[in-house]
Amino acid sequence: QVQLVESGGGLVQPGGSLRLSCAASGSSFGAMGWYRQAPGRQRELVATITRGDSTNYADSVKGRFTISRDYAKNTVYLQMNSLKPEDTAVYYCNAETRWTRQPYWGQGTQVTVSS
Repeated sequence: QVQLVESGGGLVQPGGSLRLSCAASGSSFGAMGWYRQAPGRQRELVATITRGDSTNYADSVKGRFTISRDYAKNTVYLQMNSLKPEDTAVYYCNAETRWTRQPYWGQGTQVTVSS
C-alpha cells in the first residue's frame, strides 16, 4: 500500500533553516507537495512539484523555501531557509499516484520557529 513517511521537522530559531523529507512508497507518483496547518487555521499549500519538475509556491514562502524531488528515491524535499515564527505549523507531505491521481497524505511533522 501507499506510504508517505516524513522527517526533518524540529525546533529552530528565527532566521534558521530546516530540510524536510518525504519518502513515498507503494506506487508511482505524479505531483508531490507540502502543505501546512497551524493551530486554529486551515491546511494550506506550501509548495508543489510536478513529475516534470514544474514548481509552485505560496506567496508567503517564495524566495525562502525550495521544493525538489529525487525520482530514484521517490522522495520529495522542502528546504526551508530564513524561517519565521509564522512558519510554525505541522507540515504534511502529499502525493498523487501517477495514473489514477489518487491523493495520499503523510502523518505530518512539526516545525516550530521560536527563540
